Amino acid sequence: MAKIKLSKNELKREKDSLKRYLRYLPTLILKKQQLQAEIRRIETKLEETRAESVSGKQALELWIGLFGTSVDIGSYVQVAEVVSGTSNIAGIDIPVFERVRFQDLPWDLFLTPLWVDRAVEVLQRLVALEMEMRVLQEQCDIIAAELRVTSQRINLFEKVKIPEARENIRRIRIFMGDQEVAAVVRGKISKNKIVKGGVA
Repeated sequence: MAKIKLSKNELKREKDSLKRYLRYLPTLILKKQQLQAEIRRIETKLEETRAESVSGKQALELWIGLFGTSVDIGSYVQVAEVVSGTSNIAGIDIPVFERVRFQDLPWDLFLTPLWVDRAVEVLQRLVALEMEMRVLQEQCDIIAAELRVTSQRINLFEKVKIPEARENIRRIRIFMGDQEVAAVVRGKISKNKIVKGGVA
């Protein structure tokens, strides 16, 4: 514990600090609750997206036998851009997945098998799901890091700063009370000396 000055100015400063900590702590607690709720929401969305991706891959297995032909299906699915925006959650900016834009690659409808159209749709959906999962994971990582910092601040306030300020206020008040008692006692002693000196 740092050494404090036992003065009225220090008492005021400690009271102001305590008031500030007590005013800021509920805000931090609310932020922590918002971040925890958002992480749960994102994790749920991530699980749903994973489940959709798994079912898409299972549907894709129906096409695997056809992929054994000379058609390179990967050449028909190329990402041009992953479009994402930002959102603000409890004061922090996180990326938000919007969509994947694929390059428009034409193919000869007479030379390619009929199943290629459907296979391209399935692959594009799987790629979009993969990109969405990456953005969701990034959201989760950013919010988890902010949650750690917020939890540390709450612990600092609850376990260190607020008790420390209260203890400092208590010590200063005790010291100032002792000083007031000592001043009264000195005054009475002086008065008694003056009274005795005046009677003699």
